[in-house]
Amino acid sequence: MSTSQQASGSERRIDLDWVRILAFGLLIFYHVGMLYVSWGFHIKSEHRLTFLEPAMLVLNPWRLSLLFLVSGVASRFMLSKVRLAAFARARSVRLLIPLIFGMVVIVPPQSYLQIVESFGYPEGFADYYLHHYLAFSAQFCPNPCIVQPTWNHLWFVVYLWVYTMSLAGVLALWPAAADWIGQRLAALLAGPWLLVLPCLLFAAWRLFLSPIFPSTHALFGDWYNHADHATGFLIGFLLAREGGIWRDIERQRWVALSLAAVCFTVFVLAYAGVLPRSPMLQWIAGSAYGCYQWIAMVAVLGFARRHLTSDGPVRRYLTDAIFPYYIVHQTAIIMIAHALRGSGLSAASEAAIVIAGTALTCAVSYEVARRIFWLRPLFGLRMEPRSVAGIARQQPA
Repeated sequence: MSTSQQASGSERRIDLDWVRILAFGLLIFYHVGMLYVSWGFHIKSEHRLTFLEPAMLVLNPWRLSLLFLVSGVASRFMLSKVRLAAFARARSVRLLIPLIFGMVVIVPPQSYLQIVESFGYPEGFADYYLHHYLAFSAQFCPNPCIVQPTWNHLWFVVYLWVYTMSLAGVLALWPAAADWIGQRLAALLAGPWLLVLPCLLFAAWRLFLSPIFPSTHALFGDWYNHADHATGFLIGFLLAREGGIWRDIERQRWVALSLAAVCFTVFVLAYAGVLPRSPMLQWIAGSAYGCYQWIAMVAVLGFARRHLTSDGPVRRYLTDAIFPYYIVHQTAIIMIAHALRGSGLSAASEAAIVIAGTALTCAVSYEVARRIFWLRPLFGLRMEPRSVAGIARQQPA
């Protein structure tokens, strides 16, 4: 299927399906990497592989904003086929049921193993779950002060639901907002401005909000992340139907890739301490980080639109499977890594087992969930008849 065929008719964006699949797939490898680098994570391996950090930094600035952007595009296409109330209801069901299920069932083992490894908690999981996890308070302070119950990696679902409902509220008051703003935004971003103006916006968030509001994923007070991710979501939503912008994104993919490499190099040199520290360097690093976020997204979307256009059973299978995979993957990583602690395995062997075990756990969980009617909504799978689900199936979470 050519890109021109994609853009017409059904509004099916095969390229964005693949972007979403690959982005969530990389999340498994990224979170396995978090076991080994110097950055904080729920548990840590006995091995330290800090050489992974530059490679992970290639993904870290833009991977989540890209997922929010793709979700914004999907929301716009879905909204063009259903009424606003039905849209809000469908998104709430799709997101809130897995969130609640995840917080009650999927996430607790992560918190339990975190306090076992951090504090040497002596009791079993049942005691922890009944007396601590369901206490609705901050516990095990002052470090790490775990607020329980928690959503951990499912924060993405919370934020996406909040942005979606906020958008629905605006559209209820101003139904023509998406078309009116989208057309003017597309005109504003024509030509080279596509790479410049959003870059300045992401750089501003990095320079002015990030130092004041460090990332917490706690919803309230997490203003840098909200500015960053909501910007990606809105850009995707507003530009979803602006075909000229998507053609520009494809045309400028090589320029975007080259500029992204330059911005990333500048940021890494500052991050690594190669250059002497100064306020000016902090401004340069923050600007390079913010610009790298946007320009890297343009490069990914441009190359995807050019090359990731083939459809088939693999794409259809993974489009449905990837959200359940996301729900399960971090708990699987943490449980497998904890079980291997003290095994004497090399870092490579340990990581290979964690990756393979996580992939297997995700696949089995999905295969079970999709075959049992009452499990489907718990894992973000639809229960609608095929005629209704077919409209919505093209929408990523």
